[in-house]
Amino acid sequence: MSKIIIKQVKSGIGRPARQKKTLVALGLNKINRVVEHEVNPQIMGMVNRVKHLVEVEEL
Repeated sequence: MSKIIIKQVKSGIGRPARQKKTLVALGLNKINRVVEHEVNPQIMGMVNRVKHLVEVEEL
C-alpha cells in the first residue's frame, strides 16, 4: 500500500472541536509536525476534513 506524509501548517486554535479531534487522531498537535500514514479510506476522510490545516505529500 502507498503512504502519505501529512504536515500541519495551520493551528487548530479557534476551530470546531471536531476538527481539533481529527488533528489529534491523525497524530498532529503542533504546527510543522509531520506524520506518515498508509493510505486507506479512513485516513483520507480525516485528511479531507482538515485539508485547510494540513499539507499532504504522497510517497
